[in-house]
Amino acid sequence: MKLIPAPEVDLATWNPEDESTWDSRFAWRTLWITTYTLLLAFAVWYMVSAIAPRLNEVGFDLTQPQLYWLVAVTGLAGGSMRLIYMFLPPVVGTRTLVGGSATLLLLPVLGWSFAVRDASTSYTVLLLLAAAAGVGGGAFAGFMPSTSYFFPRRLAGTALGLQAGIGNFGVSVVQFLTPWVVGFGLLGTTALGPIPTTSGDELWLQNAGLVLIPWVVLAMILSAVYLRRVPIAANFRQQMDIFRQKHTWIMTFIYVMTFGVFSGFAAQLGLIIYNEYGSFADAPDPLKFAFLAPLVGAVTRAAWGPLCDKFGGAVWTFVSGIGMTASTVAALLFLNPTDVSQFGFFLGFMLLLFFFAGIGNASTFKQIPMIFERRQAGGVMGFTSSIAAFGPFLVGAGLAVTSPQAFYVGVAIYCAIATVLTWWYYARPGAPKPG
Repeated sequence: MKLIPAPEVDLATWNPEDESTWDSRFAWRTLWITTYTLLLAFAVWYMVSAIAPRLNEVGFDLTQPQLYWLVAVTGLAGGSMRLIYMFLPPVVGTRTLVGGSATLLLLPVLGWSFAVRDASTSYTVLLLLAAAAGVGGGAFAGFMPSTSYFFPRRLAGTALGLQAGIGNFGVSVVQFLTPWVVGFGLLGTTALGPIPTTSGDELWLQNAGLVLIPWVVLAMILSAVYLRRVPIAANFRQQMDIFRQKHTWIMTFIYVMTFGVFSGFAAQLGLIIYNEYGSFADAPDPLKFAFLAPLVGAVTRAAWGPLCDKFGGAVWTFVSGIGMTASTVAALLFLNPTDVSQFGFFLGFMLLLFFFAGIGNASTFKQIPMIFERRQAGGVMGFTSSIAAFGPFLVGAGLAVTSPQAFYVGVAIYCAIATVLTWWYYARPGAPKPG
């Protein structure tokens, strides 16, 4: 395939709000390359959640809290890295940001591919590799603000909804793909033989990482050839002005409800199913169902972008909050089950929770460009997504230190408070910042 370099678009006067200086073809191509890379980044970030439930099958001896913490550390690292990534778009530009991130993804992918083959690998090493996978989560806080520089406000909901929704789809890709690819030797990697399991079967668990390598390399190439930076520049100090605005903090609280809950339960759902329903005869296989919830959230987020452009983001964020609160309470009723038949109800309400979270993830990122000026909007997107990315850590930590029932109650209360804030500041008639 012959690669054609990016066209010589004049970016010196780039202004998406002015049709005479905006190149839509260039903007959309940038979006698709960045979105493809973001999908891979999410796949790497959630790779640990797909591997963790199978570790004890291949000879590891980890407790339930250790498994929860292993996945939680990935979330902690992702959130921490977002606090760095949020400042990078106006500092390094899109090409360096996206291409460099793709390169960094190779470290956790290769590390996990070899670590799972040796059951004597220490828990400390596993924690470090889990933290390394956090770079996939960190990338979001840079990619989304960068994308916002390329599109006019009238298309912000559509562009950001597509990017985030398809990017979030990486969660489902890795959780769906892993149970399949660990069952056989991949072409070209058969020298890395299968790993014996405690039940006498064989698993190619290393394939969870190896299958991603060629796609990551492709992202590196596409970024180097096609991406450019737009002339929006600001140093770290100049970007700190967003923290003096109260709406930065309110929108962050709300986005923790939508993406924090989405990312947290997406990372831990497999373990929740395993721990709550795994003791029954004919227990459900967690990895056959865990991918469905983030899939619903990702598809909804992508689909709702145009609706947010048409009707505004605030009203949909309000709807999202009501739905998430009710769904959490309903799912709570089917924790600590007495019969495996209750699993269908639990899964159904979790899918509903992810559906409403997807709506809210799309609508909040429509609201932010309407509330803040362009450079600040990019910074606020980065910061809100940074804090919300701690979702996998907070959910994992919460489940490790308290009962699932108590944790779900806490989530429901949080969602209810965020819903009230949405109504008062953004969705009610006469709200200070409608949109």
